[in-house]
Amino acid sequence: MKNNKYLTIYEEMVEQIKNGTLKPNTKLPSENDLVEQYDTSRETVRKALTMLSQNGYIQKVRGKGSFVLDMTKFDFPISGLVSFKELAQKMGKPWKTIVNEFELIKPDDYLQKHLSVTGKDSVWKVLRSREMDGERIILDKDYFNKKYVPILTKEICEGSIYEYLEEDLQLKISFAKKEIYVEEPTEEDCRYIDLQDYNHVVVVKNFVYLEDASLFQYTESRHRLDKFRFVDFARRGH
Repeated sequence: MKNNKYLTIYEEMVEQIKNGTLKPNTKLPSENDLVEQYDTSRETVRKALTMLSQNGYIQKVRGKGSFVLDMTKFDFPISGLVSFKELAQKMGKPWKTIVNEFELIKPDDYLQKHLSVTGKDSVWKVLRSREMDGERIILDKDYFNKKYVPILTKEICEGSIYEYLEEDLQLKISFAKKEIYVEEPTEEDCRYIDLQDYNHVVVVKNFVYLEDASLFQYTESRHRLDKFRFVDFARRGH
């Protein structure tokens, strides 16, 4: 039973986080305080804290201690093509889009590769911070091939670009290929996302195609990692 003391501590703290006794973003007692509180060894306390961290209940911040994560994460469907406006409205949360950059550019080598364009083509570049409940939690970096989106304005980007593309331009957006990474934040992320003390972002790269299989959009959605749970439904084929 003694060997399982860390599980007892873990389960007790999970219950405190779930019932709100330990509130989101609050700092946990120090390791020394937990050793005294549970009358156990430092090794046992560390095992419990490691398990809490691995299962997404706390975030360890070097030099500052451990903090309780907000368990009310937003469900973000991996397999769907959902706009931020649609997601925010579904959740019933106050939201806002901030357009940080909007310009027509000549694509560099990276964009030429990811958007299947040449250096002679023109590409709309849109950088938008997505704010929910007063916090900027996503940075969307959108690139649209001007061949398919001849006109775009900052005002359209402040709303829903997809609404404009589908209703005004009558584009038939069909499917996307997605890649998901966890990366350290860039200077751009630090500037446009309220990262707090989080030292990683979840990056979802989208290659979006029209009904005729034309690649017209490349997007990098950069998410603060504590705010999202990426969900999908999978069925095994027989």
